Amino acid sequence: MKRLFGNLVLAAVVVAVLSFFAAPAVAFFAIRSAAEANDVAGLARLIDFNAVRQSLRPQLAGRPEAMAPAPSFLEDPIGAFRRQIEQNPILRQPDVDAYLTPAALNALLKGEGRYASQRTSAGVAPASERSRKPWPSPAYWSVNRARMAVTDQGGSRTLFTFERRGPFEWKLVHIGLPDGTAPAAPAVTVTPR
Repeated sequence: MKRLFGNLVLAAVVVAVLSFFAAPAVAFFAIRSAAEANDVAGLARLIDFNAVRQSLRPQLAGRPEAMAPAPSFLEDPIGAFRRQIEQNPILRQPDVDAYLTPAALNALLKGEGRYASQRTSAGVAPASERSRKPWPSPAYWSVNRARMAVTDQGGSRTLFTFERRGPFEWKLVHIGLPDGTAPAAPAVTVTPR
């Protein structure tokens, strides 16, 4: 009896440890499933949209200085003033919400990178795209943060950073887009009759 109890306790500990470390991968696949099903409520439970928006803005603006901390007014008054002018909300900001629709998230999770912003609706994708579901690879793993990478057919990696919010709860807090610029939206041409 004592041996059986010891084996049960050992099995419970092993299952808890495996669940603890597998939780970010489970969160990745849960986001992929919710995006495919166009489940907005499910995505809201799995993604910290404010943090993801904040991580996408400097990447889409193409300004690496936007990711650096702001200069102090006492140390660099001209740089601080320039930074204030550049961050003016009146100036056109990149459209980060184009990457946060269920269709665009689904495309990001399948490795489409910066082209995911062109997915604005959850329309039916061609059969070749529906069958392509690349397997994420762990890029970084710690107790409170995990980063998963999805590589597209050209070798570009899209990174997804998850942060622990509870013992087994992880939320997506950062999306790292591949280098380059976002493609322009396709032009709509009207043919005269």
